[in-house]
Amino acid sequence: MFSMTQLIRRASQTIGDTIATVDGDRTQTWREFENRIACFAGGLQKAGVSAGDCVAILALNSDRYFEFMFAVPWAGGVFQPVNTRLAGPEIVYWLNDSQARVLVVDSSFAPLVNEIRSQLTDVQTLIFIDDGAVPEGYMAYAELVGAAPIADAGRNNDEVAGLFYTGGTTGRSKGVMLSHSNLVVNALQGVSVLDCRPRDHILHVAPMFHIADAFICMMSAAIGGSNYFLPAFEPVSTMQAMQEHKIERLLLVPTMINMLVNHPDVGKYDLSSLRAVMYGASPMPESVMRKSLQVLPTTRMFQAYGQTETAPLITALQPERHVFDGPLAGKTKSAGQAAPGVDLAIMDDERNILPAGSIGEICMRGPNVMLGYRNMPEQTDNTIIDGWMHTGDGGYLDEDGFLFIVDRVKDMIISGGENVYSAEVENAIYQHEAVNQCAVIGIPHEKWGEQVHAVVVLHAGQSVDEEGMIAHCKALIAGFKCPRSISFQSDPLPLSGAGKILKTELRKPFWGEEGRNVN
Repeated sequence: MFSMTQLIRRASQTIGDTIATVDGDRTQTWREFENRIACFAGGLQKAGVSAGDCVAILALNSDRYFEFMFAVPWAGGVFQPVNTRLAGPEIVYWLNDSQARVLVVDSSFAPLVNEIRSQLTDVQTLIFIDDGAVPEGYMAYAELVGAAPIADAGRNNDEVAGLFYTGGTTGRSKGVMLSHSNLVVNALQGVSVLDCRPRDHILHVAPMFHIADAFICMMSAAIGGSNYFLPAFEPVSTMQAMQEHKIERLLLVPTMINMLVNHPDVGKYDLSSLRAVMYGASPMPESVMRKSLQVLPTTRMFQAYGQTETAPLITALQPERHVFDGPLAGKTKSAGQAAPGVDLAIMDDERNILPAGSIGEICMRGPNVMLGYRNMPEQTDNTIIDGWMHTGDGGYLDEDGFLFIVDRVKDMIISGGENVYSAEVENAIYQHEAVNQCAVIGIPHEKWGEQVHAVVVLHAGQSVDEEGMIAHCKALIAGFKCPRSISFQSDPLPLSGAGKILKTELRKPFWGEEGRNVN
């Protein structure tokens, strides 16, 4: 049997007296954690949660967010994290589409929820998860956890455990239904390839609404890790927490790693306890990887590639491959090899499996593939075909089974009939020492359909002009792939809640509201 809540029962039974969560001055053991979520679940049932009901949360990271993730299925419900960077209308769409009956909110988002409350068609109960004065119309978190503990509802295997909506930065968001088996099996797959150890000190600074940190939460429950929480990522507070709590494991996205290792005060903190960093969500520029290996010489780096629809892990690149010299070099630009239990293939448009070295769509199958998209049978059927999950990413496998991602299929730039993969161009730009951030997009061109355009943010005090940057790229990649134009800006590039650069926002000044709509 695979069940999220079984992970908690096991942790309580086997390592019950070890630390489960630490948030500020709040600390609890795994045995206390089990009792607390049993009480929380009892409160949720009193608030009207029935089997299969969706319970949503809009909040920053905390130990109570962690409790929520396990208390909801303990009560028999389905947990739904909500992206904290969404606008009001987007939140309304997510909650109405999921038919969430209960919404858990912290003080950061209570004012926004009050603005949209009248538009929520199914939410019957609001729960205030913070301490302090409870807003009018909300139930207090203390009231729920003060309920009598109840027995685990026993949801497991192919029953829906979590509902994760895709970003919604382009088109309509899709509700990804992940089962107990999806989440637990993928956590066990992660434990096997990401060097997880019992009692790991794990710091949560990546947003907990994202599937990547949910994955870390599941792995932590599986191994009995000790979880520490900050509301959000900020370099100094992160380094302070790492030093104070002797953090051993951390999940970051490359933009966060870049901010951390290039921070002027990084040398003032003792980060020697950090044994493992897992990163993903976007490519790691070589310059940032080299800097990370220099600043954190005893830390093992793991790249993970995946999608919400795969719970999320598909492949992992091991630390021994994060090298630029020797017999194991040459794989740093890859996303690693398939996780145990994952079949990986590259397919063409006719769903033929392509040989090594051929670029096509990355497809996979395994026990971590979602049940489907909520209320979207057609989109589900177009994504899972003959058991294969079609990721929408373009890439190739080398002779050793290492996956190289070249771009999102939808983000590929087609200029004069030539396919240009923005990730390849971005990697070239990042190799210039003056570059802090960059994104490559296609913009309209009357003759070629699209032309390659780069948006670049330089390090403070550094300079390079358009001509110099294009010349730099021509020394590294084919001429047709190089930017034809470059925008330099001082403001950081716009990021999603998961730390990905929002290319849709960068395209808007060029394409307007019509999107990329050229041949």
